[in-house]
Amino acid sequence: MTVRKAAAADTAALGGLRWRRLTEERGYTGTDHAAFMEMFCAWVTDHCSTHLPFLAEIDDDVVGMAWLMVADRVPTPARRRRRSGDVQSVYVVPDLRDSGIGAVLLEAVLAEARKLDLEHVTVHSSERAVPFYQRVGFQHDQSWLRWQPE
Repeated sequence: MTVRKAAAADTAALGGLRWRRLTEERGYTGTDHAAFMEMFCAWVTDHCSTHLPFLAEIDDDVVGMAWLMVADRVPTPARRRRRSGDVQSVYVVPDLRDSGIGAVLLEAVLAEARKLDLEHVTVHSSERAVPFYQRVGFQHDQSWLRWQPE
């Protein structure tokens, strides 16, 4: 297995994984695959400075992905370049889950976060994946609050 930072040439593979997740896990039955792929590839290109994708491959087959969203934070006099991150869209094809692929993807994402000197990294997780994130050091934090529009 190889895990690497995705490149511009990988946008179709990333879009394919996003589509697969929606259809296999969320029951989406849309027939707009081509339109989605076109939009997704343009979105990846437009967001390449803030959304960093990573791919897992086995024998040239793409089997997983994870994203690191990087956000600039308001500077302070003591720290003029402040950034944080958010882990997004971690996905491993169903037949290869629980084989360590997700852990290697997350390891690559967090290595990139360290390299970028991010202040912290968050993740919005499904209940099933909470133990996975806790194993690598994510913790619940009482100070994080969320607002959602009604």
